[in-house]
Amino acid sequence: MNRIDVTEKIIATKVSRGLKWAEVAAKVGLSKEWVTSACLGQMALTQDQAAIVGDIFDLTEVERRWLTVVPYKGSVSASIPADPLIYRFQELISIYGPTLKELIHEEFGDGIMSAIDFKMDLSREADPNGDRVKITMSGKFLPYKTY
Repeated sequence: MNRIDVTEKIIATKVSRGLKWAEVAAKVGLSKEWVTSACLGQMALTQDQAAIVGDIFDLTEVERRWLTVVPYKGSVSASIPADPLIYRFQELISIYGPTLKELIHEEFGDGIMSAIDFKMDLSREADPNGDRVKITMSGKFLPYKTY
């Protein structure tokens, strides 16, 4: 057994029970974005959080322990993703990444946006031409230090 096995069990149970990530997140008491990431193996849960997730998905004690292990983050395949939605995010960064970099440096100086001290919100935005996906990301600015 490994973390991938636990993730696959969580997804299978979610599908078979018709659960929504927002419902799971509400029980954990954190955002749907963070809890989904944790359930997909990209964040480590505390023991208390793992107990709640374990109860929701009927995980064994060993499977619950896997939820508390610090993951190898960004472990999604480095190859070009076949999934069209994930590919579009990669495409978005390929096209707008340099623009975002320039604008962040112009506004804040030489540094990066943290993916650790980070918040994200995903919501539906009604539009007469077809609903839109609205993603808001907020990461702490971390300036490069001189030494």
